Amino acid sequence: MLVIGIAGGTGSGKTTVVRKILERLPEKEVAILPQDSYYRDSSHLPLEERYEINFDHPDSIEFELLIKQLKELKNGNAIEQPIYSYLTCTRSDETIPVKPCKVIIVEGILVLCNRELCKLMDLKVFVDADADDRLIRVINRDIVERGRSVEKVLERYEQTLKPMHEQFIEPTKRRADLIVPQGGNNHIAIDILTKYIENNLL
Repeated sequence: MLVIGIAGGTGSGKTTVVRKILERLPEKEVAILPQDSYYRDSSHLPLEERYEINFDHPDSIEFELLIKQLKELKNGNAIEQPIYSYLTCTRSDETIPVKPCKVIIVEGILVLCNRELCKLMDLKVFVDADADDRLIRVINRDIVERGRSVEKVLERYEQTLKPMHEQFIEPTKRRADLIVPQGGNNHIAIDILTKYIENNLL
């Protein structure tokens, strides 16, 4: 089994990179473990407090569960991946069954922050993008997908996203084996990454 970690700032194009890799690989041989599925459940908090959760801090993620489930997959066992809703900031009672595959991609802004998780990865990738490009993507995504106003998005960027990126995410670039500038627009880097995976599938 080949385990690949793909990290990078919010709006850097990680999801696009993963999607383009998946488009070129056999469907049943790749499984995705998105960091977003492992945010801690906040159903015990009032709704107002849930909306103040700092999703860009490592403490917001249940790394223990992510590591445990990745180890289960590496040992050949199926897992029940959590489902997390940004709208309610809670975990669903339902889960997604994930079977062991030849390739597991662990994707999310903070996946290179945790040393124990990094030790389980065969390849660590950091998707890089200019801060302005990331902000534009964040504005578009949070308005459309998460129902936030432009004012709220910009306020969150200044108070949370930017400082958390500088403190926790940007430093993990040093742990990466491969840096992909320009995110999903970097076709050469995606080609190299895909070829690396294909060679390990042989």
